[in-house]
Amino acid sequence: MVEETKTKTKINTDTETEEKTEIETKVKKVKKTVEKEKKEEEKIDEEKIKKGNFGIRIDEMTEKGLHLGHQTAKLNPKMSVYIVGIRNTIHIINLEKTAVCLEKALKFISELTKEKGTMLMVGTKAPLKKLIQETAIRCNLPYIVERWLGGIFTNFKVVSERTKYYGDLVDQKQKGEFEKFIKKEKIRKEKQLVKMGKKFEGIKNLEKMPEAIFICDINKDKLALKEAKMKGVKVVAIVDTNVNPSLVDFPIPASDDSILSVKYILDKIEEAIKIEN
Repeated sequence: MVEETKTKTKINTDTETEEKTEIETKVKKVKKTVEKEKKEEEKIDEEKIKKGNFGIRIDEMTEKGLHLGHQTAKLNPKMSVYIVGIRNTIHIINLEKTAVCLEKALKFISELTKEKGTMLMVGTKAPLKKLIQETAIRCNLPYIVERWLGGIFTNFKVVSERTKYYGDLVDQKQKGEFEKFIKKEKIRKEKQLVKMGKKFEGIKNLEKMPEAIFICDINKDKLALKEAKMKGVKVVAIVDTNVNPSLVDFPIPASDDSILSVKYILDKIEEAIKIEN
């Protein structure tokens, strides 16, 4: 009786072990299939994007946080087409669509550069000022990182005259001509140079109306966007989930708050410009 019981117990144990092994095998197969499908999808995405020769990669964009939008309460309804979901009350941007939009923007910038056109870089949000300035200088582009000067586009002639005057002051300073003034006049000139430098340093070489403008945050720089639309200047801009993308000619759906996100986009713009230079 005892032997029979032991035999039955052994049979049950063996059966359970076999079933467990079978289940584990099936789970492993499913995992392998899912991983394979995921890799194939990623490969397809990469192949589609790489056709543009700009090396845009969805995994890199994810790493840099381009997909992280604003809180759901701040959603602009026109950005819904670029949103793929919600995570912890934050809207998640569809990076496949971002990749397509970014490629279009880069192609436009590349063609503009090839045709010797000019693009004004604008980013007055405090954490992004240095990024915009450094990128613009490396690409030999005009830039504005302080408050937008009303009339840069709509009253370009007057702004150009002020810019020229600032340029003359810079030349005088570099040539040592300030030394010929009396102390009071010299101090006044120095202060004027510093004050004007904040406004005009980035656009001192802007001799004609630019063909395009890049804006980091169209909410922060609404006036720049408004003037560009009024004068027919093409607008390339980062559009986060709280703005209206239809106001922009070449919208790039992405986070406009994350420094890494903006830097990724600026780096791609720099690459597109340098390809043609």
